[in-house]
Amino acid sequence: MHDVVIVGAGPVGLALACELGLAGCSVLVLERELALGSPLRAAPLGRRGLFSTSVEAFYRRGLLEPLLAASGPQVGFGAVPDEEEVPTRPRFGGHFAGMMLDRDRIDLGALPFRLSGPAPEAVLSDLEAVESVLSERAAKLGVEIRRGVPVSAVVQHDESVVAHAGTDTYEARWLVGCDGGRSTVRRLAGFEFVGTQPQFTGYTMQATVGGPDSLRPGFNLTPTGMYLRMPAEGHMAVADFDGGAFDRSQPPTREHLQEVLRRVSGLDVTIEEVHLVSTFTDRAMQTTAYRRGRVLLAGDAAHIHSPLGGQGLNTGIGDAVNLGWKLAATVRGHAPDGLLDTYTDERHPIGAAVLDWSRAQVATMRPEPYAQAIQAVVRDLIGTGDGATYVFGRLSGAWTRYDLGSGHPLVGRSAPDFLFEDGTRLGDLMADGRGVLLEFGTGRRLEASVTGWEGRIRYAAGPVADDLGSGAVLVRPDGVVAWAADRDPDREGFEQAAGRWFGGPAAAA
Repeated sequence: MHDVVIVGAGPVGLALACELGLAGCSVLVLERELALGSPLRAAPLGRRGLFSTSVEAFYRRGLLEPLLAASGPQVGFGAVPDEEEVPTRPRFGGHFAGMMLDRDRIDLGALPFRLSGPAPEAVLSDLEAVESVLSERAAKLGVEIRRGVPVSAVVQHDESVVAHAGTDTYEARWLVGCDGGRSTVRRLAGFEFVGTQPQFTGYTMQATVGGPDSLRPGFNLTPTGMYLRMPAEGHMAVADFDGGAFDRSQPPTREHLQEVLRRVSGLDVTIEEVHLVSTFTDRAMQTTAYRRGRVLLAGDAAHIHSPLGGQGLNTGIGDAVNLGWKLAATVRGHAPDGLLDTYTDERHPIGAAVLDWSRAQVATMRPEPYAQAIQAVVRDLIGTGDGATYVFGRLSGAWTRYDLGSGHPLVGRSAPDFLFEDGTRLGDLMADGRGVLLEFGTGRRLEASVTGWEGRIRYAAGPVADDLGSGAVLVRPDGVVAWAADRDPDREGFEQAAGRWFGGPAAAA
């Protein structure tokens, strides 16, 4: 019997598998597709943007360089800065409802508790590249991946859960569904899935178009919808406000795609040949909880929405990183009471906020006078420094803060990448998946307090380039600040926080 069975070998399932494998758990991943990768997951249709919180997750596990190598040149999007160069703004701004941000107006200094470091604000990659990097790391960690295994039933018992695939059965202590927007696990395990119905059918395609110069590059909001002409030759997307009627209802033929593109663009373009095409909608749904018994959900299995703003992959990676260490602690028997429940407590509000962000964009894009009036207001707002910085903060995850019950402004946020005088960064200390206690200064008052937690919490001390006004910081394995103290940290406060998130020290177990 495995500790955990994960259903779905996409980026979210593989990221979760890596987190669990890093903690020494026995992990089996079941994937219904036979082969790794497909044309729809490779560039250009598989292109995705990884924003700050996701890039930080790769960086903290030592996977940033492999990710950048697999993703290719980051021209105009994001790049690791030269050692002597400190970036003053991101290379990519993003958009809201197809209205692009002016990256020169984004003030990174206004984002909360940001310190420059090796991790860029964004990385342009594709699903195939992300999956290849995570698959290789998962294999090195002893994770087993079985492909061509479609799960047909999920049966829970008191101490285990069994996944059925044909005549084969796979038993584990826990099962996590990471099997996408049409999740089989979600349906089989009886999760409640609620939300709003679609306003449009979206098409993304690679096609040969006659007279491509007549289609303007970038996002184009029109009186009848939206189209996007991307840099890659023949790569475009179209949003047709038909109430989602066409999505997967019938194969999108060349003639149909041409008719939609002409109507939405208002141009007499000709699609000569369709090489690849997929459809999607802005249906926005979320499960009411992320756990039922011994079954949990992550990524699109737990929440779906339109791809506007590139939030889907990033939200899913956030789910995996948040869940991984908590489930591992539960498996290994040192999780404090209720730790696994904090996965839903923390990630469900994030998913709900992303759904509303998507809905707001769709409402702004609608081809009717009221929405077009809103577009004018939004353009004015994001044309300001405050507006552009706010939208970028939402896209990047910089504004994200979990409510951990502390008034300290750092607690609940992604930890800044503190730089010690010897050149060590916080990111360097997190590769093994442990929490980290940082004490700034030379007193080392808390060093003895880590006794008994060494296997779960690493200790590091010394002056840093910028301590942001703190004397000590406890960082969870997912990079979130669990506790912080001012210049005079106290042992009792640290031990209470450590017990809350990491369980009792080994000596007391």
